[in-house]
Amino acid sequence: MPITDLLERNSKLFGDEVALVEINPEIREEQRVTWKEYELIQPTSTAFYRRSITWSVFDEKANRVANELIARGIRPGQKCAVLLMNCLEWLPIYFGVLKSGAVVVPLNFRFTGEEIDYCLKLADCDVVFYGPEFIGRIEDIVGHLKDKMLLYYVGDSCPSYAEDYYRCVSNSSSTAPKVLIRDEDNGAIYYSSGTTGFPKAILLKHEALTQAAEMEARHHETTKQDCFLCIPPLYHTGATMHWFGSLYTGSRGVLLKGHSPEAVFRAVSEEQCTIVWLLVPWAQDILAKLDSGELKMEDYKLSQWRLMHIGAQPVPPSLIRHWLEYFPHHKYDTNYGLSESTGPGCVHLGMENVHKVGAIGIPGYRWETKIIDENGVPVKQGEVGELCVKGAGVMVEYYYDPEATAACLKDGWLLTGDMARQDEDGFIFLVDRKKDVIISGGENLYPVQIEAFLAAHPKIHDVAVIGLPDQRLGEIAAAIIQVKEGAELTEEEVNQFCVDLPRYKRPRKIIFDDVIRNATGKIDKPKEREKYNSLRLVEEQNTR
Repeated sequence: MPITDLLERNSKLFGDEVALVEINPEIREEQRVTWKEYELIQPTSTAFYRRSITWSVFDEKANRVANELIARGIRPGQKCAVLLMNCLEWLPIYFGVLKSGAVVVPLNFRFTGEEIDYCLKLADCDVVFYGPEFIGRIEDIVGHLKDKMLLYYVGDSCPSYAEDYYRCVSNSSSTAPKVLIRDEDNGAIYYSSGTTGFPKAILLKHEALTQAAEMEARHHETTKQDCFLCIPPLYHTGATMHWFGSLYTGSRGVLLKGHSPEAVFRAVSEEQCTIVWLLVPWAQDILAKLDSGELKMEDYKLSQWRLMHIGAQPVPPSLIRHWLEYFPHHKYDTNYGLSESTGPGCVHLGMENVHKVGAIGIPGYRWETKIIDENGVPVKQGEVGELCVKGAGVMVEYYYDPEATAACLKDGWLLTGDMARQDEDGFIFLVDRKKDVIISGGENLYPVQIEAFLAAHPKIHDVAVIGLPDQRLGEIAAAIIQVKEGAELTEEEVNQFCVDLPRYKRPRKIIFDDVIRNATGKIDKPKEREKYNSLRLVEEQNTR
């Protein structure tokens, strides 16, 4: 079943019920509107604390997007990018693209203009939906975009070179387009990255999207009565695929534009949320404020909150033990996955297995796993090898990259690049990442990109960027900098130089030392990590 069928089913069965709510905690005056009221006032989500949309209006808006694209000549298989912050328009646009038969391409809202340009060209996009936060970045690259590319601006004061999304969509038909969509059709391209640090385009079928929806609902026993609080950015598979559980069951979802402990508790309380997905830093922030007394549970209605789950990075077992001290009735789950596996869930802990916290878990619904050595042979139980997964959610390919595709897809198995072991009960534990990607606060950081940026500094002779453990973020990026002979360089100068990097990519630790390289001239990342992890442990011991 194509994922779009689920939306149409919900519109027919639950048309007048609320499907999505958007909460903007930065708005002090609590203006609350339905979508239809909102359209009569002004097309900007920043003016309201709360907006909502029913399943029938959700489906109608998706139909209008689809019909607008078809009228403009977009045909099945063409690519349409979505570059928006989380908002009530995001998912109707996503499903409108799918209903037109086109392939939806969510873009990371942290991408620079150069990265946006690269990703649009790699996916061969013909359409971009973008919001006011991206005007500058789009203007920087608009001259490089291919002829006849459609730019839809989702906001007030539409630029002269773009189409006014609200005007165009309001004038298009609300009737479902007559486009045949099959499970085997291409549905989405999400972006990840390889060892070079440049984004890779991950092509997924409709079947993979529907598999993710059913799996999410099964893993977390989602019912029609549940309400899911979605905090992470929707461009990330970890957000859309978790929300797909709400789509599968016809239950309500809440998009929270913010993640402060107070905003999370208020949303859970006011919207009566039952399922919340948190990143490790957000859970730690909540616990810190509960410990200090700044956040008081008795000020909120939280009794209906039944499940807290975490993904995107390793989870410290101590965090979950601490969490259960405050929420002893909570179910808990860890979700492991990659964009190449249609997001989280190919391995998951399981709500009944909190005693195994520390493991990523067991194979997810309709998934298989194995752990292999460097020759592709399964290792013995307890031995370390590379984790491989197989199931309906495995990507089709890295778009336009057959070499990278062949390297990680073997006879239907996806080689994850993560080193793992399996215990005597069949639970899988991650040991280390085969690749050098740093996961900091749920975001992937690519050392090669940061190294290339720092290498341009006139006083830097050599540089290596590695991940170091961090209790709050999971990992932080540390830059080992070898200064040119005779030059002097301070940490302050390095930080000032990095101002031109997106904030999340800036190194959080600067180390001045010689860079370790092996006999072939490559940076020896394992030795660098070993050295500075050892030094960190010594420093911690000396401060006790």
